[in-house]
Amino acid sequence: MTLKIISPSETVYEGNTTMVTLPGAMGSFTVLRNHASLISALTAGTIVSRDEDTAEEHRFDIKGGIVDVDNNVVSVCIY
Repeated sequence: MTLKIISPSETVYEGNTTMVTLPGAMGSFTVLRNHASLISALTAGTIVSRDEDTAEEHRFDIKGGIVDVDNNVVSVCIY
């Protein structure tokens, strides 16, 4: 699954991941491969992902944003 995190000024991260945990407006949720399509608002918190090749954990603190999950691509727009 591909994770893309972008801000208005740059691509913060792009890589393959096995899971992504996001700070949703109604609570944290985790996206795994073949997750149903969704769009959600994000609140201040931490995005946590696990690298597909190395199993290394990546953490990104955000102030908020939106996420779109579709066809094993998780696109996160943050501010």
